[in-house]
Amino acid sequence: MLQVENLSGGYGKEPIVRNVSFHVEKGEVLGILGPNGSGKSTLLKIISGILPKQSGKVMIAGKPSGAYSQKQFAQQVAVLPQLHAHAFSHSVKDTVALGRYPYQSGIFSSWSELDEQAVQEAMNHTGVTRYENTAIELLSGGEQQRVFVAQALAQQAPILLLDEPTNHLDIAHQQQLLDTIRNQARQKGITVISVFHDINLAALYCDRLLLLKNGEVASMGVPQDVVLESEIHHVYNARVKTQPHPEMPKPQMTLLPNLQEKVEQFCVKKADVMIQEDHVLLQSSQPLKTISSAVHNAGLGWYRTFVNRGVRADYMIDDVQRENTEYLRALGYHLTDTVAMMTAVSPEHVEVEEYEGEFGSIVVAVTAGVGNAVDVSKSWQREDIPYIGTINTWVFINGELSEEAFVQALITATEAKVKALQDEQVKDPESGTVATGTSTDSLLIASTQQGEYLPYAGPITQLGKLIGKGVYDCTVRAIHSYRLAVGEHT
Repeated sequence: MLQVENLSGGYGKEPIVRNVSFHVEKGEVLGILGPNGSGKSTLLKIISGILPKQSGKVMIAGKPSGAYSQKQFAQQVAVLPQLHAHAFSHSVKDTVALGRYPYQSGIFSSWSELDEQAVQEAMNHTGVTRYENTAIELLSGGEQQRVFVAQALAQQAPILLLDEPTNHLDIAHQQQLLDTIRNQARQKGITVISVFHDINLAALYCDRLLLLKNGEVASMGVPQDVVLESEIHHVYNARVKTQPHPEMPKPQMTLLPNLQEKVEQFCVKKADVMIQEDHVLLQSSQPLKTISSAVHNAGLGWYRTFVNRGVRADYMIDDVQRENTEYLRALGYHLTDTVAMMTAVSPEHVEVEEYEGEFGSIVVAVTAGVGNAVDVSKSWQREDIPYIGTINTWVFINGELSEEAFVQALITATEAKVKALQDEQVKDPESGTVATGTSTDSLLIASTQQGEYLPYAGPITQLGKLIGKGVYDCTVRAIHSYRLAVGEHT
């Protein structure tokens, strides 16, 4: 639909944009990214004809852009510039209606039902219908921005050029506006080329990204191939970390600041694990990077308070998360700073040990209620409803783990737990075979992210060896403690 070939141009003799080439198909959204002064807005102005090109071609629907008259060009291309001051006062509806000028034979003398429908639809899509009789200068910057997007949509051109469309908008209106633009592209086949300042928004809403540096193409492709840590660092000279979006196969970027703050050194010790009346507790002086399968705040995050709550074996609550949240709140634990899991084992039966290695140390804590042990290879034969067991395992590491090491630590700890169950001949009562765990086991790996860097945690690494030994030893001891407790009460 739009093809740019070796385009160069700018404001003076020295081109700001140099030898830029790309094409955008019908219904595609292309995002233009780059640092301040990289030529993003200039490129858009050259494509739209606001600035002259020095060399190269801009082809629209197979024809050079210069072959179109001004009105014909406006029927093909709608342009949203950056928000600007206005010399004349118009109502919101009149401002949006200006988008229909390419279709008028006079000053609105040929206003049609189709024109009215286009204006109403554009105002509705951008959420400005309620302001239609309000003078535009009385609106906030964000509201004005939505009005001008509505004006561009009312133009109903097959190509839409946008220069930072989310500028001045709060996050809710950013989402609403970009959802609208994305849906218009899909439903009506509109080709969209948009300048973005926000890399994460561009990655979420664009099919492809064009990354500019000093007026030249530094990278172009799908977001996964452009929003790379090395590429962003090269172009922006900024340290970032990329990770997948939680709901979409799109990359998202986190800025890593270069702060010179003095960080207090600390480590987790065995003495930090305390036995309370009905739970095991560890409270760290600083947040620990944590991955877990806990009931409260499962997944990856940074936390300071860790709770392993003991409940009765017949504990049956419809909404476990809500009940557990109320429990934590009643004890005064900060909900966003706490990881909590549950076990049928009384807190005094927790087994805790500290293990020293060349890199530093780890602390392991295990409760092992094996009354409902399960052989995972036979669990498909079961029809019973799972209930509280549970083997809960905490591993606290005084070191700096890579993401790979966190995952490997989970694997190593699980293998050590299974080996302990095998050696202790813990059986699945349904199948009679050796169990691999219980139906509600939880596992937690937490790291201080200080000290020696630990890239791996497999069983042949120093860290993996400590995790394997620690989890195995503490699980065996916890099973013995649980069996003694059961024996005392039977």
